[in-house]
Amino acid sequence: MAKVPGSVIAAGGLVGGYGVARWTEKRQLGGVVLAAAGASAAQQWRQAAGGKAAAALTAAYVAAFAGSHPLAKKVGAWPSVCAVAGAVALASWAVADRRA
Repeated sequence: MAKVPGSVIAAGGLVGGYGVARWTEKRQLGGVVLAAAGASAAQQWRQAAGGKAAAALTAAYVAAFAGSHPLAKKVGAWPSVCAVAGAVALASWAVADRRA
């Protein structure tokens, strides 16, 4: 069975976490999705590129989540989430996924 790349997991976690939080109106449930995807992506990153790269990409994942909030005030919620998800996916591909 083929592995799902960390870039896909991370982007899916950001988009899915926001979607779950919005549609269920339970922010904690969205946080669970976000955290589970982040942990899974970090495991993929560690296997593909090592601990330092995984730590840096995990920090980028958390920063993207935090940064999406002020960005949403300027461009809207969904465009903000999609933009940060794309940025994290690109960083993940560049650092870890293209090696695999």
